[in-house]
Amino acid sequence: MIVGVHGTLETTGPDWVNIRVGGVTLQVSVPANAVSSLGALGSQVALHTHLRMRDEQPVLYGFTDAAALGLFSMLTAISGVGPRMALALLSTLDPARLQSAIVTGDVASLSSAPGVGNRTASRIVLELKGKIEATDFSESGLPGDVDGQVVAALTALGYTVAEARAAASTPAVAAEGEIDDRIRVALQQFATRG
Repeated sequence: MIVGVHGTLETTGPDWVNIRVGGVTLQVSVPANAVSSLGALGSQVALHTHLRMRDEQPVLYGFTDAAALGLFSMLTAISGVGPRMALALLSTLDPARLQSAIVTGDVASLSSAPGVGNRTASRIVLELKGKIEATDFSESGLPGDVDGQVVAALTALGYTVAEARAAASTPAVAAEGEIDDRIRVALQQFATRG
């Protein structure tokens, strides 16, 4: 599984980027609103990624933060919501606005994404509202902060918000500098409690 890509930005499109990693160039599908935030061509970029198989071809989806990746994983777990629709939602609404729309049941905002109708938007609210609590914004901060990203990643892996918050606040996790390391240590703690 490819969980992250770090390399040189070579080419950009409306909802994809090409990143050179060593001697290989990877095409990564990204939310449309993330393309401009990656910087100029030739700059170094790092993306959290999710690998999916589509028609027996690997497709790599990339996100600038773990919160967006977590939301993508949660959305694609819903019946009838595929990677393209999840990407459309994340292209239309940033992670904080998407979480807020789900928690508040804002079907109109969700259905503003291309290809998302009222029925699908209602199903997203029904299935994810319990997993994404409104308190995520006040207690963890926005998904851009480190603890919020760790919580989002852990909840995307199936842990409850309470379990994820407890793990993110332990001294061993907080001692790590990088988000990926914090997530790894938190998962190790879950495994040892087992």
